[in-house]
Amino acid sequence: HTLVEDLLEFSKVGKKEIRKEKVEMREMVDNILFELLPRDHEINTSVQLDKLPDSYCDKQLIHQVWVNFISNALKYSAKKNSPLIQIENFFKNNEQVYFVKDNGVGFDMAYYKKLFGVFSRLHTSDEFTGTGVGLSIVKRIIERHGGRVWAEGEPNLGATFYFSLPVINEDNVKKPENYNSPVFYS
Repeated sequence: HTLVEDLLEFSKVGKKEIRKEKVEMREMVDNILFELLPRDHEINTSVQLDKLPDSYCDKQLIHQVWVNFISNALKYSAKKNSPLIQIENFFKNNEQVYFVKDNGVGFDMAYYKKLFGVFSRLHTSDEFTGTGVGLSIVKRIIERHGGRVWAEGEPNLGATFYFSLPVINEDNVKKPENYNSPVFYS
């Protein structure tokens, strides 16, 4: 991706209509891991993957969030002897929280405020590729879903990136109206 493509994507995410549907998160993450995990036997990345409950969200946009979090975890832990990525979840305050944790280079929490900003990079482009727009796109996607995004990190000990989605009962999902419903007069 070039910077221009990433900025266009950032702009589009703010305008795109969100189409919520039931999404099988575990299946989505399995497919992303299959695409992103290096086939190179030199890099021996271990992945621990939770069950990951389904969620109501925009499938295409949430796919983008997972790709960003997982590819970042792979990128920033690749230089470790035994890269480990954990993809897990928990439920709290009517939110389903998903997270990706790695044992990579991490970051200093002193720079936390810069993390989700456009063009904010905590590592030089010599160290790691990227335009510095990915996490700001993620933040915009999650906020448009009514969720939150945050992270924790420590230099050389790894990072954990979280996103939450509000829990929606199937009963609350807007169903298409049936115009052929019978009418009863009393």
